[in-house]
Amino acid sequence: MKSLISLWSRTANELAVRCRTSATRDVKTVTSRTENEGLWFLAVTLASFGKATEKWLNQGFVDPWDAPKFARTKGHLTGRPAFLQGFLDRVFCPDSGALMDEPDIEAIYAIRQLTLMFSKIALPENAERDSHPAGGREVVSQDRGRLAMSEFVQCEQDVRDADSRLDPLHMEDFKRISTMLFGELFAKVDRDIYWGRIYPKHGPGATADRLSSNEKWNQQLWTSRLQRIFPAEEYLSVNPHNYREHRESPDVLEPGSEIPVRVITVPKTLKTPRIIAIEPTCMQFMQQGVLRSILDAFKEDSFLSRVVGFDDQEPNRTLARKGSFSGDLATLDLSEASDRVSNQHVLALLEDYPHLSEAVQATRSRKADVPGHGEIRLAKFASMGSALCFPFEAMVFLTLVFLGIERELSAPLSSVSDINRYRKQVRVFGDDIIVPREHVLSVVSELETFGFRVNTSKSFWTGRFRESCGREYYDGHDVSIVKVRRVLPTHRQDGSGVISAVKLRNQLYWAGLWQSARWMDTYCEDLLKVFPNVAPTSPLLGRESALGYQFQKLDPNLHSPLTRGYRVKAEIPLDTLEGDGALLKCLMRREPVNPWGLIPKEHRQLAIDAESVDSEHLERSGRPKRVSIKLGWYSPF
Repeated sequence: MKSLISLWSRTANELAVRCRTSATRDVKTVTSRTENEGLWFLAVTLASFGKATEKWLNQGFVDPWDAPKFARTKGHLTGRPAFLQGFLDRVFCPDSGALMDEPDIEAIYAIRQLTLMFSKIALPENAERDSHPAGGREVVSQDRGRLAMSEFVQCEQDVRDADSRLDPLHMEDFKRISTMLFGELFAKVDRDIYWGRIYPKHGPGATADRLSSNEKWNQQLWTSRLQRIFPAEEYLSVNPHNYREHRESPDVLEPGSEIPVRVITVPKTLKTPRIIAIEPTCMQFMQQGVLRSILDAFKEDSFLSRVVGFDDQEPNRTLARKGSFSGDLATLDLSEASDRVSNQHVLALLEDYPHLSEAVQATRSRKADVPGHGEIRLAKFASMGSALCFPFEAMVFLTLVFLGIERELSAPLSSVSDINRYRKQVRVFGDDIIVPREHVLSVVSELETFGFRVNTSKSFWTGRFRESCGREYYDGHDVSIVKVRRVLPTHRQDGSGVISAVKLRNQLYWAGLWQSARWMDTYCEDLLKVFPNVAPTSPLLGRESALGYQFQKLDPNLHSPLTRGYRVKAEIPLDTLEGDGALLKCLMRREPVNPWGLIPKEHRQLAIDAESVDSEHLERSGRPKRVSIKLGWYSPF
């Protein structure tokens, strides 16, 4: 804990110098409150203050009631918080609390960096209980998990209620707009399914029936719903004609006997876990095949590829920057977005495409095993964990965006040209939505009519602040910050912690927080003993620098530079595969599908390595169970 306080203090003093103010009292406040309240203050209370400042930027004035856990400034008519006063005075008028005509961009960045720095931090399991305030005022990890599951069940009821309230005329308009947008795409995928041009794959992740990565290629469970459109003999064997001679027939499960998705929580923030659903092997296998066909069709459509993103977040970020400067574009964010996409929405999208509709419904799990609640019937289309969740939520949201625009125009969008004129003003990437500001209220209304909840704390359209796909902008300036993702490690054996600490050091350096990066240099040197200068492309854990890399010797065979340092070691687990399943894997394997960038860029190579076809892929497969670091001589670039 002391290391995090020291890092925050160094960053506060560095930013105070850049903003020509003092952070001495702020450092004392953070030190005192963290010692009394634990990491909860840094990760939750301080982050709540940061979210309040974003709201103030958006609405144009300070509302002290948004930050009730911070003392107010004495003598100020506005009664605003005394915390970070030196920085706030450069953004908001000290007397009125109104946003200045030309606020200090450095101060805006400093306030965000100092308040949201730990908002995404994850904790070791054995440290979670100690992170909360004394007196037990906040729930601990186990209670938060139970609360998340209760909210998951409540969300199901909300989806059913929204379906029952929806006016049939609204649904007819929804179908009309979706056909205009996706008709050609759906027709292509529909033909692929009809002619058997679906190429499924297995991923390295967990499945509800708990098969290992290579065991999936010998799966023995299928469903009668899948069998009607994706016969097992055509997708589970190399030679469908000799299928029964080479392997046992799978158990074909009727709908009432199907394996439900397994609902679990994964870390998101210290305050709120994220809920995902682990799909059965047969479902995720065919979901990946349908997904591949959908993505191929998207790439061929010049308009849809401009307004919907799956693997590139930069177009969203570019539009968010533009919107922050011009004010013409709004950024919207939805709460529980994927869990609120109703299966009725998807049925309406695909009503005129029978083969695609049947394929999507056959690969959709109908039941979920929710801890503490048992098996429940799902009204949502799918939770995160389904390969089809992301693309269909994007299609539903895009349809509702144009339905909202149509309502605002009070005239029907009757042709592709009517929609095409918004190609530079509308963009959807998951639940990050960008729309013209003049239509935003109508779009929000349509989203809420169909049962979605707009996250007002992360949606912006009135001021000069915009946020999309992990980047924030104010008046055209990038005010995105560096976030601490893990508690700083105390020993080298904590491989994941060391990797995270080195990454944090380099992010601080490239963000221009050089004093903070220097503090991290000292910390990493004390921890690792060997911490060389390396290039960003080097496999070594080291400090990146604009001055380049250093090396100690040349490789005796290749005569290339070598530097002594630590390298990430992630061993793929043993998982032997033989027989028909091995042949099937060899013939069907293709490039891994990661359509929406859920795997961070810095870890993507590990994921690809785990899935690459190599000489040992029939002996080792799956995601590494642990990550360690190894000292040796490696390339510094």
